Amino acid sequence: MLKDTIPNLLLNDERAIPLAGLGVYKITGDREMRTAVRSAVENGIRLFDTASFYKNEDILGDALADCGVPRSELYLTTKIWNTAQRLGDIRGSVERSLDRLRTDYLDLYLIHWPVPGCYPQTWKAMENLKREGLVRSIGVSNFTIRNLETLAVTSGIVPAVNQIECHPLNRQQKLVQYCQQHGIIVQAYAPLARGMYVDRLVLEQIGARYGKTAAQIGLRWLVQRQISVIPKSVHPDRIRENADIFDFTLTDTEMDSIDQLDENFRSASIPEDMAGVPDL
Repeated sequence: MLKDTIPNLLLNDERAIPLAGLGVYKITGDREMRTAVRSAVENGIRLFDTASFYKNEDILGDALADCGVPRSELYLTTKIWNTAQRLGDIRGSVERSLDRLRTDYLDLYLIHWPVPGCYPQTWKAMENLKREGLVRSIGVSNFTIRNLETLAVTSGIVPAVNQIECHPLNRQQKLVQYCQQHGIIVQAYAPLARGMYVDRLVLEQIGARYGKTAAQIGLRWLVQRQISVIPKSVHPDRIRENADIFDFTLTDTEMDSIDQLDENFRSASIPEDMAGVPDL
């Protein structure tokens, strides 16, 4: 697969982000990380998504440094954790991430969770990081419409990205529509719902028409909605499969039938320090 087979989306800051990448949540072994990164780049993937909370920025940085792809061709995302927000340690957090990732800039820096009483100030600090060139684009993760509206009245910079759990079992239609109407790219984490929809008959039937798996149909449904996806895997065959979703197009009828699978299912957990926060 060639790099150019994975399209880009244009962010509201005029930078581009790939429609598909690799999430590395819970990859903690150096060998596993190197295998995943190598498989990803061999299949045209250039976007890699991590977070300080994942405790693997260092091994991802090492793997990317040895992957054979120049830094200028990679797209690297990480996130600021809740503790650093509460401490106001935004600059310290990004500097530590840069050091661990062995790079002098990030393509995208996200607020991992909208910590009450903190995230507007965190956003202001991130604006400064962008102006200084330490990060090229800034965005958020797990933000509701209410959280985004709070930023809108406190800042003139609209988030470039809102990374949320999104998949056929939880299509997040109102939030996705709000983001797209306001120029915010939606990026789906857990786009495979931790494997919870791969045995759904409608996805298997659609997949049979195209010679694709149910997982590929779910990912295609997302990217066809102009939602970037970052499925996580350490298996070369699955990484190859997850990237191979750009050679076919679902019909409107097929898209509508997948929409009907929505059951507001959440596969990812909410951290303990965010439990009970309104709107999450």
